[in-house]
Amino acid sequence: MPTPILYSLQHCPYAMRARLVLLLAQQKVQLRAISLKDKPTEMLLASPKGTVPVLIIENGDVDGSKPKDKVIDESLGIMLWALKRNDPENLRYAHDEKKLTEMLNIIEESDTEFKPTLEKYKHAKRYHGNDLETCRLECEPFIQAMEQRLTQHEFLMGATPSLLDYALLPFIRQFSRVNKSIFSQDRYSNLRCWLSHHLQSRLFAKAMFKYPLWLDHHEQCILGE
Repeated sequence: MPTPILYSLQHCPYAMRARLVLLLAQQKVQLRAISLKDKPTEMLLASPKGTVPVLIIENGDVDGSKPKDKVIDESLGIMLWALKRNDPENLRYAHDEKKLTEMLNIIEESDTEFKPTLEKYKHAKRYHGNDLETCRLECEPFIQAMEQRLTQHEFLMGATPSLLDYALLPFIRQFSRVNKSIFSQDRYSNLRCWLSHHLQSRLFAKAMFKYPLWLDHHEQCILGE
């Protein structure tokens, strides 16, 4: 079967978390780096909504149906696809069947509730809004819930990293960068240690490697190589 194709944007948090888990799951993909100002026609034909990441599995008989191209254009779907194929780090915590459900519930909360408040916080900082502190406080319930989890164990679900850690990492990274002096306070001490561990890892460096834009030369790049 041909190597799957991943359309990706380097600093998009959704694309970042997809790349992190694809690397951990040891899934070889052709990475096609894009620019939002010039999206490849091939990507838009596969996923008209025009957002990344987009994974195209050519002739992919992944569901027991007749062979055909399969498109996964949600980051969580890509992560779960990769981990179903291979989960050497046990990111799904397979030893406890309830853990994956718990992770997925928290990821949904992050994507639907925390992410919008984070965008407001970033916007207030970028445009020097007088509601910066109000916007930060809207982020606090979710952020402090994750801080509290890290008082119990080194990672968000337990003693080892999980799908949840990598799903939230790009967004908590964004939160930490909005107001670095605030994030340096004691109230975020566990999150700072957790974040530093991930950002200084070889995995993160690999996931953030800057590939040439695919439209420039149609160069074939393999994620992680």
